[in-house]
Amino acid sequence: MAEDFVFIRDLRQQAQTAKAGIASQTLHNNDRAKMMLFRFPPGQELKTHKAPVPVSLTFLKGQAVVRLGSEEQEAGEGSFVYMTADLEHSIRAKTEVLLLLTMMKESAPNTNA
Repeated sequence: MAEDFVFIRDLRQQAQTAKAGIASQTLHNNDRAKMMLFRFPPGQELKTHKAPVPVSLTFLKGQAVVRLGSEEQEAGEGSFVYMTADLEHSIRAKTEVLLLLTMMKESAPNTNA
């Protein structure tokens, strides 16, 4: 059943390009998680914001500066970030950046307890 899994052979080839700004596309979305692919052109910035749920970022391509709370980190191909809910963060692309964002939604209640 196609809803049981998502298979993308190469995320780097899947990413769309926006005419201007950051391109994003949802790869998967259900009651447990939302996964989105983002492409940032060089110099583009995602301003400081918070997410109401834990989030992970996996950098697939490019170089960026990621602000996590009050700290700045250099991120590049292969970098991984995990953030707790409500952590202020921002991303500034130094080169073209491709990243996978995963939002971990509230877990389903355990009915076996």
